[in-house]
Parts: sequence; C-alpha cells; structure tokens
Amino acid sequence: MEQKLIFVTGGVVSGLGKGITTASIGRILLSRGFNITCMKIDPYLNSDAGTMRPTEHGEVFVTDDGGEIDQDLGNYERFLNKSLTKRHNITTGQVYRAVIDRERRGDYLGKTVQPIPHITDEIKSRIMEIAKDYEITLVEIGGTVGDYENTLFLDAARQMRRELGWDNVIFAHVSYIVELDCVGEQKTKPTQHSVKMLREIGIEPDFLICRSKHGLDDVRIDKLALFCNIDKEAIISNQDVTSIYDVPALFEEQKLGEKLLKRMALKERENKFDEWLKISEKLKNNGKTVKIGMVGKYVAIGNFQLADSYISVNEAIKHAAAELGANVKIEWIDSCLLEKDSNAIKVLGGFDGIIVPGGFGSSGVEGKIKAIRYCRENNIPYLGLCFGLQLAVVEYARNVCGLDGAHSTEMDPKTRHPVIDILPEQKVITDKGATMRLGSYPAVLKKGSKIYNLYEKLGLNQGDTIHERHRHRYEVNPEYVAILEKNGLIFSGTCPNRRLMEFCELKDHRFFVATQSHPEFKSRPGSPSPLFYGFIEAALRK
Repeated sequence: MEQKLIFVTGGVVSGLGKGITTASIGRILLSRGFNITCMKIDPYLNSDAGTMRPTEHGEVFVTDDGGEIDQDLGNYERFLNKSLTKRHNITTGQVYRAVIDRERRGDYLGKTVQPIPHITDEIKSRIMEIAKDYEITLVEIGGTVGDYENTLFLDAARQMRRELGWDNVIFAHVSYIVELDCVGEQKTKPTQHSVKMLREIGIEPDFLICRSKHGLDDVRIDKLALFCNIDKEAIISNQDVTSIYDVPALFEEQKLGEKLLKRMALKERENKFDEWLKISEKLKNNGKTVKIGMVGKYVAIGNFQLADSYISVNEAIKHAAAELGANVKIEWIDSCLLEKDSNAIKVLGGFDGIIVPGGFGSSGVEGKIKAIRYCRENNIPYLGLCFGLQLAVVEYARNVCGLDGAHSTEMDPKTRHPVIDILPEQKVITDKGATMRLGSYPAVLKKGSKIYNLYEKLGLNQGDTIHERHRHRYEVNPEYVAILEKNGLIFSGTCPNRRLMEFCELKDHRFFVATQSHPEFKSRPGSPSPLFYGFIEAALRK
C-alpha cells in the first residue's frame, strides 16, 4: 500500500484553526472510504503538553494510551470518530531526546550528529511509523512559517516529497487574509509573504486555504494565484462559519475532496459525506436553549477569556445538547470571583446546570466548593469532572458529614480529615511529566444507579463495566468512604478491585453526579458522553 501524506502548514498568525482544517480534510477523505489518520507536530521543547498550564497552551488532551497531548488531537478524534495514540503527537523535545539518547549509546558510530540529517531523519521516521498503517496521513505542523522552532520539521517535510514522490506528498498552507475596517477590503499581502517564506524553505504549496471573516472574492483569488504561483482552483475559501462542524461542508462545496484525490492520483470512491451533514445539522439551531455555567480558574489570560482551556468539555456539552434537540449557551465563571464576593454565588441560580471541570492547585478552590454546595442545596443539576468530584467529596464531608476542615492534601497537607489524598505510589514520584494516572481505565458500575442507567441507555457499557480516560494524582481516601456513604453519598462506580472511587451521585437530587475521569475526551458528534447527556437532560427539565 502506497502511503500518501498531506502536510498542513500555517502562515501569518497562530490560532487560525489549522487543527480544524486538518480534521475537516480528514473527514472529507474518510467519507470517501479512505483509511486515514491525522498527526500533530508541536515544535516546542517540552516532551508533551502535560506540564503546561491550560492558559499557556490550551487544554491538555488525553489519549487512551495515556498521552498528554495537544488539544488538536481532540478535534481529530471528534471529526474522525477515531481514537488516536500518543505517537500521533510529535514534539521537538521527543525528537531531540531520542537522537541524543542514541548518540550517548554510540549508535552513530562516531559520526558528527547534526540537525540535518539526524534530527530530520528522526522526524521522518516517526511520521512514517504512523503512516505505514494508513492510506492517507495528514500531518499538521504547528506554529507559523518563519518561526525558528518549526524550521527542521518543515525541512523534513520538504525532504519527504523528494523521497516519496510528487504524487505522494501534498502541502496545504493555511493563511490569514486580513480585513481592515479602516480600509474596507481584504488584504492578501501577509499571505503573499507567508507563501514566499515557505517557498524559500523549498516547499511549493499545492493548496492555499484562506482563513478570513468573509469569503474570498474573484479579485483576491486572482491576486493570490498570481503572486503565490498557485492555480485558482487550488485556492480554498475558509471564512467564518457558525460551527466548527460546518467546515467540512464548506470545503466540500468547493470540491476540495475531489481536488485532493486528483492531486494524489487517487480514484474517487463511494461518497458518504451525507452522514456527516446529518450530524452537523443536528448541532445547529434546535429548540429550547439551556444555560450552562462552567466554574473554573483557567479562564483568564490578561484581559481575555480563554475558552480553549476546556475545549473538550465545551464540545461534549454541545454534542449532548444536539442529541437532545436543544441549543446550549455556555458561560465561564471564574471561581476566584466566587471566593472574593459573598454575593456572587447567587449568579448560579440563573443557570440550568453547573459544571466544575478538572484543575490543579489551590487557587479558586473555595469558590468551586461554594458553587458545589449551592448546586446541592438548591437542586441545580451538577456535573463534576475529576477535580469536580474531589471537591464534591470535600464539600459533602464538611457540610453533610460534619467533618470540619475536611480537604484534599493537595491543598492542605495537614488537614484533619484528608478525604482526598495522593496514592502511595504517587508520593515517591519526583518528575512531573507523564507520571499521573493517565489514559483509559475500567470502572464497574452499580446497577440501578443514575450512572449505570445512562451508560446502558446510550449503549456504551460492557455489562456493568465502562472505560473512561483519566488524568490525576489524587483519589478519594478509602478510609472515609464508609462515613460518606453512611451520610447518603453514593459511590456508583469503582475500579474493579474497589480500591478507587470513580463515580459518585446523590439519590434525591435532580442531577448531582461527579466522576474522577474525563468523559469529555470520548464524546463525539452524534455519540455524546452518557454523563453529559444525563446532565443536559436534567438541565432541560429544570
């Protein structure tokens, strides 16, 4: 089987949506019956995204095999409905570490180790290790053309076209078309310069995908074709759309799928793109709107709010709402504000449901605990994710079980009642990267519980066992499980040996559910997470 590679590069500015573009191209080709996958190259020196703050790099996405990786992998999984691996994400840190380790072992037999060819060879090897199992592999190269740190990745891609052949390697360049209000027209000059820099590296783009507020007109297309030395038919307009799930349809309207196949010398197969249209149509305007509040701390960066901190949670909410025929309005609530202003908690009464997602550290914790208590006492649907379960246990221990000062040892190592504590095997760990409980783990559900019924309803259980992805160090302290259960907290899911509490819920509450896992990572358009489905269902009833 001959492997085809499509490299997606970016120009002018970061944050253009190269990941959505890559995922959308993947979806178009997948709908045509090709076996495809997507990879992401991140040119930072970190080995992975695990030690990065969400406000630094956006959400840390977790794969089944425990990879802490770039959030674009989440978009790939959602668009392709495929689970990827940690090997689908390559970083500069991984590449240099592998080459240096090899040099220390003497594997290079005395040769001078250099960026070219040794670093680029390692990059190419990692790409082909994934690509060998697929007909078409899309490789998104992070950053923008002109960045110092992604130069070697671009050069490796250049080499691969020479080595694999013109038909087998395609370059799609995503660039920004500036629209200045003071001028009143689109400006192509930044994109011209971006393509010029790409060509100086030795890469001639086959397709130019133009991000802009509005669609391209003929004047701009003609100018881009002339100055970027590219066919007009290969210039694709990628203007703003209502939903990211509309981007594949936008590309399909411009026959991008057909053009890509022609460029790769591949014959058209069956086209089942209508299946995607049905899914994306569900995600558009529906009936009733539910208002969901997200109480977290990773929402502010300077004067701006960063929605990417919880992108998988946001998308999981939308998937569930769409399946239930509803619209959803998500608002982010800074938990630090709930701590500072005693009256701020009342704002939660205006929401149909509240989520406390994952997080680390003591900042904003008491604000989250206040929000959880408010939901519990006022019968507001509540969904706790990872840290949201831990703090729900802390709140219940303090205010229902009467365990004054109960806390997690993460925030208070000397707490009188460590209802949340670090695992013994975690206490000896000194390195922070890739050392948490990571990846997919099984949980055994209690029959008759809300959790069990939801997984059974959506057909995502295997008997009484389900699998969800994890990313955490701290757990419910087994010493306190009995007193918590005695006072009405139901642990409705545990690990197979019952050592670890995976799910909890309250019986006489509209919806009060929390999980130690991150079910948002496995939610898909058309196949929502059971917990989010139940949460939105309860929010609609409210």
